[in-house]
Amino acid sequence: MMKLFDFFSTKDFSKNASKIYAAVVNQARHPDFYLDFGVPDTPDGRFDMILVHAILVLRRLKRDHEKTADLSQEVFDLMFADLDQNLREMGFGDMGVGKRVKAMAEGFYGRVEAYEKGLADDGTALNEALERNLYRKTSPSPSQTAAIAEYIRDQARHLDTVDIDRLATGNLEFGPPPARLKGAK
Repeated sequence: MMKLFDFFSTKDFSKNASKIYAAVVNQARHPDFYLDFGVPDTPDGRFDMILVHAILVLRRLKRDHEKTADLSQEVFDLMFADLDQNLREMGFGDMGVGKRVKAMAEGFYGRVEAYEKGLADDGTALNEALERNLYRKTSPSPSQTAAIAEYIRDQARHLDTVDIDRLATGNLEFGPPPARLKGAK
């Protein structure tokens, strides 16, 4: 039986897309998100942290769409190929993986919309989107949610200053990870 996303496994992703996606995953794995900021240290929590960072990068690439359309698509495809592979390693079969990847893609697009609205609004829209998506069934403290929202805004501002030609060569450096949050647990 052919895998639903078999084309991902044979696609040769560019070195630049691979470097960008590796930076996204590395930043998403920062322990403070899980230890101090209350992000669930679960497959869902880690998935959501990857999405947060990928959305920020794809948002930046979109600003220079004419230069970066192919790269942006490669980063997106690589992310979902990786998610597909991770589900298979967790023991899901072809049918289960297909359904889960479809749900993940729908979740991705919903988060893009919610986070874009939240970044455009200086109010609480981003915090609410994070409580709904990133934290899901957990109950973070208001300071944890506010700190993650501010971190995301800081990263968006930082990425807005990154030279697109540098980013297009796979050179992605996020701003510093969040400082430890004192007494927020």
